[in-house]
Amino acid sequence: MSGIHVEGASSTPYWLDTPDRPAPRPALVGDVDVDLLVIGGGFTGLWAALLALEEQPGADVVLLEGHRIGWAATGRNGGFCAASLTHGLANGVERWPDEMPLLTRLGQENLDAIEDAVRRYGIDCAFDRAGELDVAVEPWQLDGLREDHEVATSLGLRHRLLDAAQTRALADSPTYLGGLYDPDGVATLDPARLAWGLADAVERLGGRLHEQTRVTGLLDLGDVVAVRTTSGTVRARRVVLGTNVFPSPVRRLRQYVVPVWDHVLVTEPLGADVLDALSWPRGYGIGDAGNQFHYYRRTADDRLLWGGYDALYYFGNDMSGRRARNARTERVLADHLLQTFPQLDGVRITHAWGGAIDTCSRFSAFWATSHGGRVAAVNGYTGLGVGATRFGAQVCLDLLAGRENERTSLEMVRSKPIPFPPEPFRWAGIELTRRAIARADRRQGRRGVWLKALDKAGLGFDS
Repeated sequence: MSGIHVEGASSTPYWLDTPDRPAPRPALVGDVDVDLLVIGGGFTGLWAALLALEEQPGADVVLLEGHRIGWAATGRNGGFCAASLTHGLANGVERWPDEMPLLTRLGQENLDAIEDAVRRYGIDCAFDRAGELDVAVEPWQLDGLREDHEVATSLGLRHRLLDAAQTRALADSPTYLGGLYDPDGVATLDPARLAWGLADAVERLGGRLHEQTRVTGLLDLGDVVAVRTTSGTVRARRVVLGTNVFPSPVRRLRQYVVPVWDHVLVTEPLGADVLDALSWPRGYGIGDAGNQFHYYRRTADDRLLWGGYDALYYFGNDMSGRRARNARTERVLADHLLQTFPQLDGVRITHAWGGAIDTCSRFSAFWATSHGGRVAAVNGYTGLGVGATRFGAQVCLDLLAGRENERTSLEMVRSKPIPFPPEPFRWAGIELTRRAIARADRRQGRRGVWLKALDKAGLGFDS
């Protein structure tokens, strides 16, 4: 039977669907006093706990997770770990042109540090720093790749601009018209295994992790912050909030983030004949250069992961579990997968899921402090958080310690994005933007009046 078959796919994210998943850690019971409390068991929280223990061995560090470590965005993404801290070069140059040389260096150093931590702690997460290939699938996208290449070259990066034949030699798709290959700035990995490995490393250094412990409020007591949970109270000298897309305990931060749903398909393991036909060595990930773009990669067991394109917002910040599957989006993704790789005709999809991305209006992380500087938060990674979360956590620790350094002096760190309006204007604006982006793709990238107005306002939605 022809086509890509989605029927019967498991709703469990592929990365989490393994007997190797760690057993749940116990919930917090009773009241405790700690040096540092980390709220959130995703990448931001895990890196914050680990970096704090590396900085101050013997510190009393506790991490609280309301559900399971790595169950949300951390375990639902595509496993692309990028050096970019600004959601790509174009977004960074548009917003912080003078700081881009520093931001680029800091991003590369951050990815180096992630690779080093994976090695030092023996984290078996299939880390493969083979880079990323951006491909043009429409003629108008070639100009964008050339512009990105010029920017990358000006920043000292080793990006290579490729013609159609060179691009198809890296992965054989009839849709490819050209490409831009970044050999250094992206690694692919198993995000769940990275999270589980970081959690083990935190415990080896003396940190304590509690799952199924939901935070219900923060109270400033002067010298400490009292953090109320469903099973006890933590009195903490310092607090890092790594709540991602979920409502922040600091209510004023909620207006800056909206949940945008992204969907992913994973195929069954591909046979040797199909792999030969793809001509795509394992390692580098691929993304196309449309505003509505796909990202995709091979896995360690020779599956193909395919995600992106649709970015769905539901009225009222709806994050209910029923949004984790969307039959129409999955069908669109399957059709696009077959168009890109006709070699996959007849292949079965084994896993299909959705996850909510913590989207802010500038598409990259922002920071805030509260409670007299004893609480630091970072949010808004907008889908590029696998790598940037380590940097985000380090900046939180810098802010809590009152450090003045090249990280905390960044305009990116000192400024905030434009907040989203309340409903119903929020839903209407996002929906209008989604339709305008789709229209721009159909019109060879030409941005209409609405997108130009957003550009002028500094919102700059481009994907």
